[in-house]
Amino acid sequence: MTEVVFDHVTHRYDGEAVLSDVSLRLTERRIGVVGANGSGKSTLARLVNGLVAPTAGRVTVDDLDVARHGREVRRRVGFVFTNPDHQIVMPTVREDIAFSLRRLRLHAADAAARVDAALDRFGLTELSDRPAHRLSGGQKQLLALAAVLVMRPAVVVADEPTTLLDARNAELVERHFAQLDEQLIVVTHRLEAVESFDRVLVVEGGRIVADDVPSVALDAYRALIS
Repeated sequence: MTEVVFDHVTHRYDGEAVLSDVSLRLTERRIGVVGANGSGKSTLARLVNGLVAPTAGRVTVDDLDVARHGREVRRRVGFVFTNPDHQIVMPTVREDIAFSLRRLRLHAADAAARVDAALDRFGLTELSDRPAHRLSGGQKQLLALAAVLVMRPAVVVADEPTTLLDARNAELVERHFAQLDEQLIVVTHRLEAVESFDRVLVVEGGRIVADDVPSVALDAYRALIS
């Protein structure tokens, strides 16, 4: 597994500490992150692939400093946003997945084979020529995931990927997450989605207040919010 390390990390926004002195070593295959709105959990997720940089301390992914080696880190760490419209950039489903591969400079046949495999993996083959922004919410989130995984990252970070979905589509996306071989870090409000994970972090007030197996960490979170 990839090793993600937070070494006394603080992140400030407009002078206010969003995360404060967080130290973690993440090596498990499936890690959940829960916490109230504004707790700092999304900032923690974005630090993993360099979408934001620490104000103090450092974050590394297999010894690569995310602040200094952002390009290399983002090749290893894919990111799925809450709103898939924020990462769908091309007109059709197929074009959007193919767009992710542009920097790899693959041979055309190799790129096409990867795109076809991603379409098949997420049940999008019949939708391949559809306008991407006209898909349903669940289909868009599967497209966003396909566009990340076609790059073959070692780690997938998903920031509240089911928040905008109805229960049926949320469960569909979570079933796909459960089948991933890639290391997975999921920020979520759906506690049931991380009950079978290897580890759960509870974030409150910019600090990690619980870090344990799901049964223990989620009970701590339930006690916190009650």
